[in-house]
Amino acid sequence: MNRHPWNRLLAWGIDWLCILAWVAITSAVGIPLFRSGVTTGLSFAVLNVIAAVILVVPVTLGLACLESSRHEASLGKRALRLRVVRFGTGAPVSWWRALARNAMKVAVPWTIGHAAVFGIVSTGSRGTVPLQVWLLTAAAYALPIAYVITLFVGSGRTPYDLITGTAVMR
Repeated sequence: MNRHPWNRLLAWGIDWLCILAWVAITSAVGIPLFRSGVTTGLSFAVLNVIAAVILVVPVTLGLACLESSRHEASLGKRALRLRVVRFGTGAPVSWWRALARNAMKVAVPWTIGHAAVFGIVSTGSRGTVPLQVWLLTAAAYALPIAYVITLFVGSGRTPYDLITGTAVMR
């Protein structure tokens, strides 16, 4: 397996530029709805679910579709000539495997982050933030940091690659 942590990070940065375009589009609709009071009365839990369905699910599904396509790569990986394959065989990954990989890579940390933000906002007006919200916040930061660190140590495979039996190859 080829080690290329900086290329993977750069590819992820390119992917995030694309993801931010989706966030901008949804924000252009969501912020006016919020400001006009359409979402008044919805609990923070419901708002978190709506945010996950509108933001996180399409991104996760989109990345899974790209990585299980004939190109075997997200847009960022394609730009840097990287591809996601089955570890050991180099075979293409199935859509389900790509979905599991991106759920762990993107959906879990992002959803935890959303839950932390909604928890802070909903409890911050009372003056104290409960321990469980701080733990969510710590997890939202710890997961991506751990993912980046694993690119540079050991085999260079991230936890989501190890669990799903995938590897990123040039």
